[in-house]
Amino acid sequence: MAKLISATHLARSILRQLLELGVSDFVLSPGSRNAPLSIALFEAAEAGFADLHVRIDERGAAFFALGISKVSQQYVAVICTSGTAAANYHPAVLEARHSNIKLLIITADRPERLRNTGANQTTNQVGLYPDIPSHDICELVDVAKLLTDGPIHLNIQFDEPLLSEDNLNWLAGFTSKSVQPTRLTKQSASFDGNGVIVVGHDRGGFSVSEVTAFSQELGWPLIAEDPISFPQAIAHASVFLADPDIRASLHPESVIVFGRTTLSRSINAYVLGSRKQIVIDPRIQDVDNLRQADQIFFDIPHLDSVITPSKEWISLWHKVSIQANEGLARSFQWSEQEAIRTITSNLESGSALFVGSSRPIRDIEGFAEPRDGLYVYGNRGLAGIDGNTSTALGMASKFERSYALLGDLTFLHDISALVNLPEVNLTIFVIDNNGGGIFSTLAQQGTKGFETIFGTPHNHNIEKIAAGFGLPVERVKNSSDLKRIIAHRANGVLVVVVEVPDRETNATQIKLLYQSVSSAVRMGNNLD
Repeated sequence: MAKLISATHLARSILRQLLELGVSDFVLSPGSRNAPLSIALFEAAEAGFADLHVRIDERGAAFFALGISKVSQQYVAVICTSGTAAANYHPAVLEARHSNIKLLIITADRPERLRNTGANQTTNQVGLYPDIPSHDICELVDVAKLLTDGPIHLNIQFDEPLLSEDNLNWLAGFTSKSVQPTRLTKQSASFDGNGVIVVGHDRGGFSVSEVTAFSQELGWPLIAEDPISFPQAIAHASVFLADPDIRASLHPESVIVFGRTTLSRSINAYVLGSRKQIVIDPRIQDVDNLRQADQIFFDIPHLDSVITPSKEWISLWHKVSIQANEGLARSFQWSEQEAIRTITSNLESGSALFVGSSRPIRDIEGFAEPRDGLYVYGNRGLAGIDGNTSTALGMASKFERSYALLGDLTFLHDISALVNLPEVNLTIFVIDNNGGGIFSTLAQQGTKGFETIFGTPHNHNIEKIAAGFGLPVERVKNSSDLKRIIAHRANGVLVVVVEVPDRETNATQIKLLYQSVSSAVRMGNNLD
């Protein structure tokens, strides 16, 4: 086994290389074995070369780093000690892999000679996160050769002594040379006929402007799981396409899908019903390499020629969208859907919104009014509810004003994120329906033992829980109160508990909204 070099020298070498490569954000959890990195990182932050974020819970720390990377689209390092600390990164690592987020996981480790000997806080950390590159480091390395794209794991062996009295100015002459990823050469393509563009919530990693430019050049109607990033989106498509007859009346020749469609069965049924399916998503190269389509592009193709779809096709889509909106307007009352519609319509341009998994993100897709001016994020890689608050806080660290829209179980699941809060302006809207509201809208509804195994009411006062962390809290019961709070633009972290009807009432309301939309579109197009 190789003799390890000085822990201080190794930590400084790796950290300096990362800084020179343009890595500027570092999320650190306290520990002993990662002390060499912690000390070097503090010195770099004091010198103004690094942004240091200290998060005491490793699971939350990794999701916090994920949130920063979503915004910056650059590598963000998250650093911990050995043992179970490293295991707590795994949920965020999975999310990063399936979202192709640049998360740089750095786990401190004992020397290799101590593995499998019963040494304290020592396990095999090499390959701890399957399916992402993992490098076991015990000597000086060229870090630039290790950073490819997507999540990377550096497991660094530090031998004692962990501290050093060496006062060498190891940052002397530092210069940053940010490395930009190499894009693939664009393929060319020609599409014609009456088609539709369907945009998944994470857009396959492409920017809103890239997707918008492509859609405008092609001229096809656009359906977006995130309509609050695309003002040109066809409103409420996931709702009216749930009706099989309406779906058949809008049958396309081709559908182009950006990224993945993960929210609505109606959208997936629509895509599968098209004559030709085209997917644009770089993840098909590695993460989703078994995904099938008639044509697959890893990058947005260059359009060789554009044949504009028929005016009747474009007109039909916009007419149906208007009819759907009129049907909703006749049936809306105070509910989760009305609350979410109010929030998304009134947030100021230039702010950021993190949308929690489960019911809120589906309500935005189905019921929000298309708009622009927001930076919208969500954890759609694996769509878990874990770490959502931490991810929102990481996002908020890069914006002047931010918001998060979460269900009550999602908020409680990541409650440790409220410990040692960063200095950010983040308003967290918590939809409080005392449990897992989404299950009341799925096939599990009404099964024996539903409340125990699916509904899972928490029966907690979320206001008191948030106040226990020293946070200001407001409770709202109508749209007017929501508009007032948004207009006030509170600084710091504010928790807004949105009181809505119970879960069963909400499930009934959703059914009524779907029926109202279906009826309005059917009548307007003589489908009955």
